[in-house]
Amino acid sequence: MKSTNDVFSFKTVLAKLPRGEPLGSAMLAKYGVSAFRASALARSGWLTHLVRGVYMLPGDTLTRDACLAFLAQQVAGLHLGGKTALGLGGMRQAVAFRDVLSLWGDRAKPLPAWFTQRFECRYQSTQLFDASLPKGFALQPLPVGRADVLVATPERAMLELLSDVGKGQSLAQARELVEMLHSLRSDVLEMLLAHTTRIKVVRLAQALGAEFELPWAPLAARHSQRLGGGKRWIAVSSSGERLDLKGA
Repeated sequence: MKSTNDVFSFKTVLAKLPRGEPLGSAMLAKYGVSAFRASALARSGWLTHLVRGVYMLPGDTLTRDACLAFLAQQVAGLHLGGKTALGLGGMRQAVAFRDVLSLWGDRAKPLPAWFTQRFECRYQSTQLFDASLPKGFALQPLPVGRADVLVATPERAMLELLSDVGKGQSLAQARELVEMLHSLRSDVLEMLLAHTTRIKVVRLAQALGAEFELPWAPLAARHSQRLGGGKRWIAVSSSGERLDLKGA
C-alpha cells in the first residue's frame, strides 16, 4: 500500500510536469521518477502508458509540436517537409487546414501508433540528395512555436513536394503551389539542386519553372542537363497519372 507521503510526493511532481507532451523515461527521471516507479504509477492511474518508456498525464491532450519535438530525439533528420512546410510558409491556397502532415527523416522507421492515431501523417525517408549535402541544410526552426521542431525551407520543401508527385501527391496541386514560388533564394536552391540525385524531381522543377517563367527556372534547366537521363523521362503514377518530362 502506498503511503500518504508517497502520493503527496508525486502530486508535487505532477504539478511540475509539462502539459501537452509525451513524457519519456529520461524526462521523468529528472523529476525523480524512476522507470520502475513510472510503471507503478501508470498501473495506479497516475500516468497513462503510451508505449514502453513513454507516458502522458491522464486526461491531457498531446500537441502536435510537442510530439514532433519528442520524436525528433529518436528519428534522425525528422522535419516537416513538402506541402506541409509550404503551408507553414504561407502557401495555403491549395493546402487544407487539416491536411495530412508531410514528415521526412533520414531513415525508414515506423512512427509510433500513439502519434499516428492522433495526427494523420505520411512519413518517408526518400533520399533526394547525395551524402555530401551538409547535414541539416535548408532546414529551420518552426517560424512560430517550438525551436526544436524543424521545417524545410521553401526551396527544399518544393523539391520534396515534387518528389511526392505520383506517390499520393497530384501534379495539378503541385503546379498550383509551385506557381506561387517566385521568390525562392537562388543560392539555396542552387546548393540543393547540385546535390539532388532524383531525375524526376529536377525535371519537374525544370518543367514547372519554365511553364510559369519563374526566376529560378534556368537553374533547374542546368541541373536537368547535369543529370541527363535522355531527352524525355516518362513515368506512370500509382493513380495512372502519366508524367512525360522533356529534358533541358
